[in-house]
Amino acid sequence: MSWFWYTLKDKRFLTFLLIVNILGTIYGYIWYGNQLSQTPARFLLFVPDSPTASLFFVIVLIGFLLKKQLPLFEALAMITLFKYGIWAVVMNLLVYLTTGQMDAIMLMLMGSHGAMAVQGLLYSPFYRIKLWHLAIAAVWTLHNDIIDYVFFMVPRYSMLNDYIPQIGYFTFWLSIFSILLAYILAVLPLQKKQHAYEKN
Repeated sequence: MSWFWYTLKDKRFLTFLLIVNILGTIYGYIWYGNQLSQTPARFLLFVPDSPTASLFFVIVLIGFLLKKQLPLFEALAMITLFKYGIWAVVMNLLVYLTTGQMDAIMLMLMGSHGAMAVQGLLYSPFYRIKLWHLAIAAVWTLHNDIIDYVFFMVPRYSMLNDYIPQIGYFTFWLSIFSILLAYILAVLPLQKKQHAYEKN
């Protein structure tokens, strides 16, 4: 398994991931273009969920390539990549269940967002997230849910409008699970290492 962890930190693989995520981020902001053009300025930062999550990861990858840890961005990336990756997969499945239709774009979105969720978790052993980094990222994530479902800035799936309350409830608990997962996979192991070091 050591080859796997070596590959994740290999400069060539990190560069490949960086390029993929930059392209995905650009595509994501373009995808949100119509909604962003109609969004009040005060909400603009919180509307393009997935591309902002991948933008956080772009910053983390640049940090890795420069051999610098950016734990706040690591926390933001880990939580939001998983959350919005899973969210998009579930929403596209719900669209399919509602309409009975599945096209190539939906399959592409499900595949890319599924990969998005996985990549954030894969790098958890390399993160240096402390509890306060996690707390700030958690506030960002839950605040984003409020913007989406209280002020109705949620990404637009018109065929799912009848299910917005249920989707909002699901999204809130997905946020909680994503935060908890980041704590278990990144914060807790680091705390254990620090405690072991202090004992020695």
